[in-house]
Amino acid sequence: MRDRPRELLHKIRLGEDTSLELKAVTFRGDRLQGPRRKDLANEIAAIANTAGGSLVLGVDDKTREILGIPRDKLDLTESVIFEICNDSIEPPVAFHSYRTEIFDSAGNAQAVLQIDIPRSLFVHKSPDGYFRRQGSSKREMPGDALARLFQQRSQARLIRFEEQAVPGTSFADLESSKWKPFVGDRVEVPELTLQKLSLLREDENGVERATVAGVLMCAPNPERWLPGAVITAVRYRGIRRDSNYQLDAQEIVGPLDRQIEDALLFVGRNMSVAATKKPERTDVPQYSERAIFEAIVNAIAHRDYSIAGSKIRLFMFDDRLELYSPGALPNTLTVESMELRQSTRNELVASLLAKCPLPNHVGNMGRTFLMDKRGEGVPIIQEESRQLSGRVPTYEIFDEAELRLTIWAAKLPSAPTEPMEPTIF
Repeated sequence: MRDRPRELLHKIRLGEDTSLELKAVTFRGDRLQGPRRKDLANEIAAIANTAGGSLVLGVDDKTREILGIPRDKLDLTESVIFEICNDSIEPPVAFHSYRTEIFDSAGNAQAVLQIDIPRSLFVHKSPDGYFRRQGSSKREMPGDALARLFQQRSQARLIRFEEQAVPGTSFADLESSKWKPFVGDRVEVPELTLQKLSLLREDENGVERATVAGVLMCAPNPERWLPGAVITAVRYRGIRRDSNYQLDAQEIVGPLDRQIEDALLFVGRNMSVAATKKPERTDVPQYSERAIFEAIVNAIAHRDYSIAGSKIRLFMFDDRLELYSPGALPNTLTVESMELRQSTRNELVASLLAKCPLPNHVGNMGRTFLMDKRGEGVPIIQEESRQLSGRVPTYEIFDEAELRLTIWAAKLPSAPTEPMEPTIF
């Protein structure tokens, strides 16, 4: 997004970061002498492969001095950027260019070129490889990070991570009580149906294996093969994360539908409810039951299971609940657009959760299945929580690798409080 001159100058003075790259430009006659085209291509591709950002030409990246670009060289500079984005990067990178005047340290107006590069739907290769921004620098992506990025951005018809075969598994590792609701009781050869559902797949050696989705939904212990497919839940006394004030903790494991139930149970037994009489008894909970349900289901359905060693983390404090979900937002979804748009990272997992009935002991959540795939989860979380606590929940992204949802606890009436009974919502 184009910055106003004062805003751009403020960013320049603070220096480079993940979303800002500064470059001085020099010319030899009618040719761009520096930076080299290859270096510019690497920087632009790195920005597109991360979260998007701006490349500002005409500023020294070390001293942050505004050097400017000769006004008669602006057309040339812009055409070089166009050629680099279209000819030196695969696939080509889209960009927007803006010409701006800002004042240097002597008070002279200098022309600079701001190149805005949006976060891309694709993974871009530049002359020296595949790069991403890490802080103020670009870094070549290792193989596992590159594979995750390809999976996240759904390029080149790669097999989605949830449909990949899990080494060392077999049909016998899947519980019949879990997969039968998906295939029915009258199927003569369930393995064939499970293959069609992408819960089983042959590996590169032709051996039938359970897929990631098959393990997550139908194995009694998915964490055996996917150690990060668990929820770490902790209740702290106070408002800080401090193990000395830990009141309750649980490692929530098992197939995903069971994790949803157990996570709800954990929240239910660790939040307080105030009782008022106006004139009859009315229970006022710290959190909206429906909002917590939607938050947990969304975290389980949309987290990035390809990130090894990362778990969903659920932390409860006296004043708030924090839910951390591994992975960046899928496709072009942003924190700002989450309430209005819908995008699913794990289509297969979401489809299967939409077939799992709500347990009988779960309260009224506005539907009969664990998921509805209508994109209503975030609006429900926002509105239900706002009505109860008066504060809108917040979403934050950290290092393009983890999403945090904070739901604020309601200020309970002065009537005595009591923990909820250890039953699910």
